[in-house]
Amino acid sequence: MEKKMRILWLSAITCNGNTHSFLNYPHMEQFLDDFEFIYHPVIDSKYSLQEIVSNEIECEVLIIEGAISEEFQRGGVPIFEIIKNYSKRVQKILTVGTCATFGGIFRESDYKDTAGMHFDQDRALHNFSDFLDKTISISGCPIHPEVLVNTLYAIKKSVLLRVDNFLRPKEFYAYTVHNGCTRNEYFEYKVDNHKFGELEGCMFYDHGCQAPFTHGSCNKILWNEVNSKTRAGVPCFGCTEPSFPRDNLFNTKKNMAIPEHLPLGVNKRVYLTLAGITKAFKIDRFQKKILDD
Repeated sequence: MEKKMRILWLSAITCNGNTHSFLNYPHMEQFLDDFEFIYHPVIDSKYSLQEIVSNEIECEVLIIEGAISEEFQRGGVPIFEIIKNYSKRVQKILTVGTCATFGGIFRESDYKDTAGMHFDQDRALHNFSDFLDKTISISGCPIHPEVLVNTLYAIKKSVLLRVDNFLRPKEFYAYTVHNGCTRNEYFEYKVDNHKFGELEGCMFYDHGCQAPFTHGSCNKILWNEVNSKTRAGVPCFGCTEPSFPRDNLFNTKKNMAIPEHLPLGVNKRVYLTLAGITKAFKIDRFQKKILDD
């Protein structure tokens, strides 16, 4: 029987949202046949937190959930010290969630001293630079459980994971949330959505949807194997990006009716030209409800 891969899940400054998301993974029984938590703050584990911080327990993967600061402690030991001790021993380190990766929401309350492991938003940090090569970032607020689990299986099977500039696996973060969105036709023809929860219309132009410049797989690997924010009629918040959270999540900032932030790689002059052309079209089926009342 193949040996289980041992994981230490370390909770830093966090709401535990990524843990709760992970617990919704639909094939947990199979996962626990292949992996073992030597410690997890919520799941029954082999060791207590005090045993973890007092000793160096053998494990292959260190998962960090939550933002970190030099003052924060777990079990009476500075989190920096715990992370460094275990980072030296493990094969891989996963920063799970946007807080652990970029600072996220908890950075907002103490932006001078709170950040992610390797990044303060999009600025590189050097406190743990010795472990950069063994770190993989799984950003998201919360993370998608399948992205985390598939990454862990790739590590277990020694599959090469190519990463982007923020150490995120390109398999899941190389494209944008806009890719696979069921509202793409409305986006192309500049048909706005005017009410949350509707099936029709694009939310980029009025409701602050950040899918065209947010890296993630939400519309390719659906949540609970069923849905995504944009499919449910809610704009993408950009929660996988270094800039999350931003102000006015439900509002598109504009300059002279043009969105301030354009889709990734799109030239402003080209965008204005295409916008003018597509607005000239009137397609009857876009003016109707997809489902009759």
